[in-house]
Amino acid sequence: MALLRKYQRMNPKVLAVASATPKNSENTEDIIKYVERWIADQDERTRKRFIKVFKNARVSKRYSIMNIDEVFTTMTFEERNNIYMERGIDLCEEVLVNALKKAELQATDIDYIITTSCTGIMIPSVDAYLINRLDMRTDVVRMPITEMGCAAGVSATIYANDILKANPGKKVAIVAFESPTATFQTEDYSMTNAVSSAIFGDGASCMIMGDTNKVRPAVIDTQMYHFRDELHMMGFALKNSGLHIILDPAVPNKIEEHFPKIIFPFLEKNNIEVADLGHFIFHPGGKKIVVMVEDLIGKIGKNIDETKAVLDQFGNMSSATVLFVMERFLKKEIKKGDYGLMLSFGPGFSAQTALLRWE
Repeated sequence: MALLRKYQRMNPKVLAVASATPKNSENTEDIIKYVERWIADQDERTRKRFIKVFKNARVSKRYSIMNIDEVFTTMTFEERNNIYMERGIDLCEEVLVNALKKAELQATDIDYIITTSCTGIMIPSVDAYLINRLDMRTDVVRMPITEMGCAAGVSATIYANDILKANPGKKVAIVAFESPTATFQTEDYSMTNAVSSAIFGDGASCMIMGDTNKVRPAVIDTQMYHFRDELHMMGFALKNSGLHIILDPAVPNKIEEHFPKIIFPFLEKNNIEVADLGHFIFHPGGKKIVVMVEDLIGKIGKNIDETKAVLDQFGNMSSATVLFVMERFLKKEIKKGDYGLMLSFGPGFSAQTALLRWE
C-alpha cells in the first residue's frame, strides 16, 4: 500500500525520448532543382510561385523514406503505401529500441504502446509489428492513433498521462511515425500541394513515460481545445491517386485568433502565468505559424528556438515533430521546478496542450 501511495503522488514523467530519420535526405536547394523539372510545363507565374514557396519555407533540409527520384516518380497509391509500410516499420523499430536504451528499460517493461501516424494506411497498425519484432509481452495494451495529424504527438502524451494516472507504476511507449513525402502528388499542381511539399519531411520519434525519482518533465495538466465548425482547415482527401493534403491558408490567422483562448484559461486554471513558463515545446507547423507564435511569445521575453531549429533541420514531420523538440529539451540541464508547455495543432481543427513541470 505504501508503494501504491508513492506512485499515486507522482505525476507521470517523460523518461526518455529518441528520434530517427530515414537514410535519404536532401537540402532544399537540391530539391528545388527537382521541383523546377516537375513544374517545367506550368506557366511562368506558377513556376515562380512554387520556387518562392520552397525558398521561403525556413526548411534547410528534410529526410524521406523514399529517395528523391522516387518522390518525383508518378506511382499508384498502392505503390506509395507499400513503401510507407515497409520502410516505416523499420524506422519505428529503430526509434523504439533507441528510446528503450535511453530509458534503461527492456521491451518487456512496456505495459502500453501508443502509436501515431496519418500519412498512410497500415492494418494491422505498426504497434502489432513492433510487438512481434521486439518480442514484447503478449498482454501489452495497444492504442493506435490515426487521423489526428500534427496534433497526435501531444494527443498521445495526453492519453499516456491519463493511463498512467489511472495505472500507477506502469510504463507507456509512444511511437510516432510519419511519411508526408509518400503522399506527394506528382499530378497535383495546386498551391496547397506546393506548400505542403515545401514544409514537410519524414521521421519517427518515441517517448517513454512512467515514474522515476530522477528530475524529468512531469505532466501537470492537459487540455484539448476544439475549434468549432473548422473541419475544412486541415486534413487529407482520399482519392484514387492517394492522400491529397488539405491545408487552408487561413490556418495561421485562425490559430492567432484563438491563441489567447487556448493558453490563458488553461494556465489560469493551474495558477500559472505565461511569464512563469520557461520552456516551450511547440510543434513547428510551418513558417507562418512559427513566426506568429514567436511574435506572441517574444513579447514576454521568451523564445521557441528549439522549435525553429527542428523546422529548419527536419521540416514538419506531422505527429513525430513535437517529440523531436522534446528530445532537445531532455538534453538540457533544466532545474527542478521549471515549467514548460507542449502545444500542437491538427485536423479537427484542434489544439492539444500539456503543462509540464520538471520535478
